[in-house]
Amino acid sequence: MINRKKTRKIYVGDVAIGGSAPIAVQSMTNTDTRDVGATVAQIRELEAVGCEIIRVAVPDMDAARAIRAIREKIKIPLIADIHFDHRLAVAAMEHGAQGIRINPGNIGGPEKLAKVVRAAGDYKVPIRVGVNSGSVERDILARHGHPVPAALAESALRNVRLLEELDFYEIKISLKSSDALATIEAYRLLSEETDYPLHLGVTEAGGLIAGTVKSAFALGTLLHEGIGDTFRISLTRDPVEEIRVCYELLRALHIRQRGPELISCPTCGRCRINLFSLAEKVEKYVQSIETPLKIAVMGCVVNGPGEAREADLGIAGGNGVGILFKKGKLYKKVAEAELYDVFIAELDQMSGVR
Repeated sequence: MINRKKTRKIYVGDVAIGGSAPIAVQSMTNTDTRDVGATVAQIRELEAVGCEIIRVAVPDMDAARAIRAIREKIKIPLIADIHFDHRLAVAAMEHGAQGIRINPGNIGGPEKLAKVVRAAGDYKVPIRVGVNSGSVERDILARHGHPVPAALAESALRNVRLLEELDFYEIKISLKSSDALATIEAYRLLSEETDYPLHLGVTEAGGLIAGTVKSAFALGTLLHEGIGDTFRISLTRDPVEEIRVCYELLRALHIRQRGPELISCPTCGRCRINLFSLAEKVEKYVQSIETPLKIAVMGCVVNGPGEAREADLGIAGGNGVGILFKKGKLYKKVAEAELYDVFIAELDQMSGVR
């Protein structure tokens, strides 16, 4: 049983963050934000697989202005990612950004930060204070020697105070390191010192394998300890993959269920069907299904029938054929060439897709 820490509740658009709200799943586009068509297309793909908040990079004024056109064509709240230039933060909010991510200490000084905070108040936009290992202030680094967890937490709290001094409290905080252990400890320290909602993430985590392992270890540990209100799995990959990993992590922790849970075997010398291809196609197909089902794609008659019987819908592979089980009962035998189509037709019917 996970005892989640109670934090303040804020809203990004209509999505609640913190308090008793569900842990929200985020991603970030890797398109050129100025290319409205490409950015909208990618966000719609992310919406289809369950992304609940999207962040876009805002490197210049054209990108800030593009936010309005993007927002008109998407359903989920949009956060603008800003570095250094307070004018971009203000312009992004003027053009419809529902959240901004900044580091208050490097936005240009107190007067410029005040302009950003004033605009955030006017447009009712929350601010994510984003600190990572490369942005820790020099005096803090001098005391700690390196961007160790204590330095990250100290930097975050200093930046939060800059906003509090301007009477702004619609805040969430992120601390990111590419080191999984440092990330865990930094968030633990921060969680002890504040009740602002926390955005979890491991920065520059890597590709599909390294990034998934590192992020699942660090963020899974924190979520299991009740720390974290929203998160992103950062991968050098199509961001759709980030959402897939997010929901599998939440499922493994019994925090949230979305869509079918796929059980499949690693295969061995007993397998007589092309299970790799079949399982991959099924896994890809189910990403847009929201109904929480358990499905099994198994390769042989040893463990296959048992796992398939325990699933809502399952396959136990044979020699060029597959046995379909439905709700624990043997349903039909299907030739391998027809197996995917028959399985998907049954899945669609069970999930209400058709």
